[in-house]
Amino acid sequence: MSVLRLQDIDAGYGDSPILRGVSLHVDPGEVVVVIGPNGAGKSTALKAVFGLLNITAGKVLLEDREITNTPPERVVRQGVCYVPQTGNVFVSLTVQENLEMGAYVRRDDWRPRLKEIYEMFPDLAEKRNQPAGSLSGGQRQMVAMGKALMLDPRILLLDEPTAGLSPRYRGEIFQTVKRINAAGVPILMVEQNARQALAIADRAYVLVDGQNRHEGTGAQLLADPEVARMFLGAKG
Repeated sequence: MSVLRLQDIDAGYGDSPILRGVSLHVDPGEVVVVIGPNGAGKSTALKAVFGLLNITAGKVLLEDREITNTPPERVVRQGVCYVPQTGNVFVSLTVQENLEMGAYVRRDDWRPRLKEIYEMFPDLAEKRNQPAGSLSGGQRQMVAMGKALMLDPRILLLDEPTAGLSPRYRGEIFQTVKRINAAGVPILMVEQNARQALAIADRAYVLVDGQNRHEGTGAQLLADPEVARMFLGAKG
């Protein structure tokens, strides 16, 4: 059974459809990457899962439960965590306060999970008392991912986690994604740095004009001449 499945999704903003019949799935233990040109609907797909815009056709299934058009606060409680591209940390709060905010819906003792997050992100442990706004872009992304992981999610949605980062920090973020996945968290990630993203993907999808264009393993799409011509001309 897939952890997450989108079946023939039409979605958009108001009367403006962006996704047209998009289907994809994430199986247990996978990193699944979505690539495509600007305006292809990649981020829209994540927002549709998370209940941030209206799905007009199709279904979203979390394991065997339909969550189509479920409000975000309920999607979170069902185990889906979403890290948007921007505005994903509280810049005036410390690293530790951000992580504690990530546990706001938990009713159990979240302190053991906080310890696990610091073990996963040793850089954050050293900076736990610093305001998140004082950190580098790459470190802020780690705070955002750590905050989401405080809920021990069933799946993590990442929207452009390396956007605007230097090559060094891009590499660190991709290594972090691999580390999170190795800890047992399935990941659905939208990325513009297609070459590096496909290199760590178990499977991947290419969206063009709000529709599925290609799918396959990360290695298959890296070797696909059309995908290479469209997206891999410059090494990421």
